[in-house]
Amino acid sequence: MEITKDIIFVGVNDHDVDLFEGHYIVPEGMAYNSYLIADDKIAVMDSVDGHFTDEWLGNIKAVLGDKTPDYLIVQHMEPDHSGSIRGFLAEFPEAVVVSSQKAFNMMKNFYEGEDFADRRVIVGEGVVLDLGKHKLNFVAAPMVHWPEVIMTYDSTDKVLFSADGFGKFGAHDVEEPEDWACEARRYYFGIVGKYGMQVQAVLKKAAKLDIQIICPLHGPVLSENLGYYLDLYNTWSSYGVETKGVVISYTSVYGNTKKAVELLAEKLEAKGVPNVVVNDLARSDIAECVEDAFRYDTMVFATTTFNNDIFPFMKEFLHHLTERNFQNKRVAFMENGSWAPVATKTMKGILEGCKNLDYAENGVKIVSALNDDSRAQVEALAEELAAAYK
Repeated sequence: MEITKDIIFVGVNDHDVDLFEGHYIVPEGMAYNSYLIADDKIAVMDSVDGHFTDEWLGNIKAVLGDKTPDYLIVQHMEPDHSGSIRGFLAEFPEAVVVSSQKAFNMMKNFYEGEDFADRRVIVGEGVVLDLGKHKLNFVAAPMVHWPEVIMTYDSTDKVLFSADGFGKFGAHDVEEPEDWACEARRYYFGIVGKYGMQVQAVLKKAAKLDIQIICPLHGPVLSENLGYYLDLYNTWSSYGVETKGVVISYTSVYGNTKKAVELLAEKLEAKGVPNVVVNDLARSDIAECVEDAFRYDTMVFATTTFNNDIFPFMKEFLHHLTERNFQNKRVAFMENGSWAPVATKTMKGILEGCKNLDYAENGVKIVSALNDDSRAQVEALAEELAAAYK
């Protein structure tokens, strides 16, 4: 696939992976992107997962014919991008590796003490690699989302090679959904979401560049309406509100908490709340639940007391949120407990370190099952939450 006259896609698709990074469900597979820049000097941007080394090398040779690459630029050391470095260097013995010092330090760990000291060029912020017509400018992007990450800006074709930034789940040989943001959002908040401050720093650097194309390490090449993608990243990384609406995430043991949640959802919809999303934490993809929690402006947590604590799926969910800097939300609670309810107190305790949470005045306390009193509490909570959208 030709990106520009001189930049060619040489990546691979992975349909063998069931859980990306060991826990993200990827029913549409995963793409490991790699790009070749053909110039007086030939550079390959990143390698691929080690299971696909031969296919990747075949893609490179199919483009180059009798020519050989001069550089392998390693922007990020996660194994899905660095797993074929050794295979590349064996296939092209004259080539050298270009990367940050921290990346070479990591290579020692991944490659049993080998950091390719005799075949490397160390680069960092502000360094330029001259390929001939193309000038590659390196941009440090620490903790987006590993400390060694560099991005690369080709000032000739105005292309930003963005490492894991602007990536999404899914292989290239499946039908691309119209909504890029869906799987990109799940990817962002699952993998990069903790590092909003660092993403903001990189976006400020990017704002100074004339970017016409974004080439990420996962997902499609972005070449149209770039403002849309940049605005989304700005919203996500500043923990802003993307969509107005209420998300209710719940667990239920015997169905009584679920009935209360369904009642609240019905009342919110009837009162004109623009979007009402309900997630059963025991049955939903947790990464999608996390995505929704960061996307919308209001979050309702509903769960049962369990072993003088809270139900495990809710506890796990809350920790997913807190470790990703959950903030800037309106929050409400619904709890159920047959003799000593402590769920609301416990959930508040887990969230106490989060910034800028506006707690609703009303809450719902169910003792085993809904009754007239708890139904009235649901009504009061629905009225309070809906008032913000009128």
